[in-house]
Amino acid sequence: MTTPQEKLLPGTRRALLHRIAAAQAEGRAPSLVAAVVRGGEPVWHGSRTSVDGHGPDENVQYRIGSITKTFTAVLVLRLRDEGLLDLGDPLEKHLPGTGAGEATIAQLLAHTAGLAAETPSPWWERTPGSLRPELSDVLGEQPFLHPAGRLHHYSNPGYTLLGALIEELRGVPWEEALRREVLDPLGLHRTSGQPQAPHAGGWAVHPWADVMMPEPAEDLGRMAPAGQLWSTTGDLARFAVFLAAGHAAVLSAESLREMRAPAAPLEADQLASGDSYGLGLQVLHRSGRILVGHSGSLPGFLAALAIGVEDDVAAVVLSNCTSGPRVLTVATDLVRIVAEAEPRIPEPWRPAAEVDQSVLELAGPWYWGTQACALRLRADGMVELGPLAGGGRGSRFRANGDGTWTGLDGYYMGEPLRAVRRPDGSLSHLDLGSFVFTRQPYDEGAPVPGGVDPEGWRGIQ
Repeated sequence: MTTPQEKLLPGTRRALLHRIAAAQAEGRAPSLVAAVVRGGEPVWHGSRTSVDGHGPDENVQYRIGSITKTFTAVLVLRLRDEGLLDLGDPLEKHLPGTGAGEATIAQLLAHTAGLAAETPSPWWERTPGSLRPELSDVLGEQPFLHPAGRLHHYSNPGYTLLGALIEELRGVPWEEALRREVLDPLGLHRTSGQPQAPHAGGWAVHPWADVMMPEPAEDLGRMAPAGQLWSTTGDLARFAVFLAAGHAAVLSAESLREMRAPAAPLEADQLASGDSYGLGLQVLHRSGRILVGHSGSLPGFLAALAIGVEDDVAAVVLSNCTSGPRVLTVATDLVRIVAEAEPRIPEPWRPAAEVDQSVLELAGPWYWGTQACALRLRADGMVELGPLAGGGRGSRFRANGDGTWTGLDGYYMGEPLRAVRRPDGSLSHLDLGSFVFTRQPYDEGAPVPGGVDPEGWRGIQ
């Protein structure tokens, strides 16, 4: 893959290079490599290395740690979309006898099952996976530390359970399912469970001296679905495009929107930042932007993937040191640099190719009590309903094909919207989850809950 560097302005390219150069130097990283995607294709690649000569390119593998979890989550959503499971199912329904079966699949995906963060000792990231051949070795005698569903507590063993679930329902090893269902369809041929040349070596840099030692690269065994993968900036750039837009052979855009939506309750210390966790994806608020992605680390490696869906910009940052550069911060900075220096140019407005006259009749102002709202038709077939001015409740709605709609976001997510007509076919009101929207404030001709005062509107008596 050749990255068309000229697709960014020279000033933008220099700002990106400066950011990763500062990160590599200040973080004392043996090497750091990064890529930026815009408009569904790579537009920049850069690297910095402590070794003279050719720096790592977009085909050099690094270990990506917990970004592996996002791949595992995609496999689980595929099982859901095929009807093989429901996210609300307890694990026990599909994978009995684990000792953690009361946790739901959604809770495992969002790290809200209450499971421990790590396995029993010894530290799993730096010891052979053969020490933990069974799920019981991963979970220990007391898998739960917190009540299920109450808080977000990051759990590596939770994703081991999801990997075992995939193996149970697919009948093949986790990595085989991943290769067949995700990696090959997306063309991620440089992503693998074991390192494939060319690949970087993992290093530990001494905190108080400019010296290094190699880190072991263990096969994680049962823990593989939580952090085993090796990949490249080239492959992760393609993966970022998929996470933003979907792929017909892998997972729909609608299911990916579900993955990107916050699914974990915020802790008090998270309220200020607004950071949360979806289904296998981190949800971040940075510089007024909402980004999704994931960070990852294993001894000798750091990795980050950040996607600004609204800006249509994504960034990948990989490094081969145990600690040092704050790669997730670097990745979000790369997104910000491009989004601010070269804002996305909107697509031209075009009229809809066709319109359903019965739906067009719904467009325009509506009133929820006395609050003025508007229903707008979108070119993609959806409708939007929200306040005409100021803040308030609003959502996008997807047509169900039977004259009703379902809320996709905001306060009305999942709520049913339908137009109610009188016996003569004329439009009476909108019913939205029991709320009545009328063409006039408290329209006496509509079934307003509680009724309308028969004397109508009046001034001060």
